[in-house]
Parts: sequence; structure tokens; C-alpha cells
Amino acid sequence: MKKLNCWEYKKCGRETGGVKVLELGVCPASTEEKANTLNCGKNGVRVCWYIAGTFCRGVIQGTYALKLNNCLECDFYKLVTKEEGEDYASLEDTFSKLDNK
Repeated sequence: MKKLNCWEYKKCGRETGGVKVLELGVCPASTEEKANTLNCGKNGVRVCWYIAGTFCRGVIQGTYALKLNNCLECDFYKLVTKEEGEDYASLEDTFSKLDNK
């Protein structure tokens, strides 16, 4: 079974070349190369809850701390955590990878 990217699941159109890029910009999760392979995703698309500037509930979101409550209720977040199970990228692993230059 193919694991979906956040833009495929949410249909936000903010992926590179997406239909809403001119209006809303490219989503930083789709271009965050430091998060590549986390939760079996390309760039940050399967750890979007850790990345500032993603689009959720019709609003561009801020920092991880500000958006966490929304993300914990997100159907995509719940799908990824279920799909990844024991292999789910932890907060520590993700931030460690994102903080590395």
C-alpha cells in the first residue's frame, strides 16, 4: 500500500507545482530536505506537524508549539502514526534531524 504525502491526503495544492502555489505559496513541508525519509516520506511531508508554515484548517500555521494541538487532532497525523507504528519518527529524532545543518 502506498503511503500518502500530506498534500495528497489533504488536497491543499501547496506541493511544488500545485494548483494553489500562486495563491498560498509552496508548503515548507514539501521542500524540507532535512526531514527526508522520516516516516517514509519525501522531505517533510510525513512529519508536517513539526514544520512551521504548513496549511491547516484554511490557515497557514506557525511554529510547532503553536500548532501542536491542531495537529494532534488531524486525520493525516493519526493516519501516519498508525501506519508507522513502532517506526514512527519521534519528536527527538525529528528535531535532531531538522536542527542538523
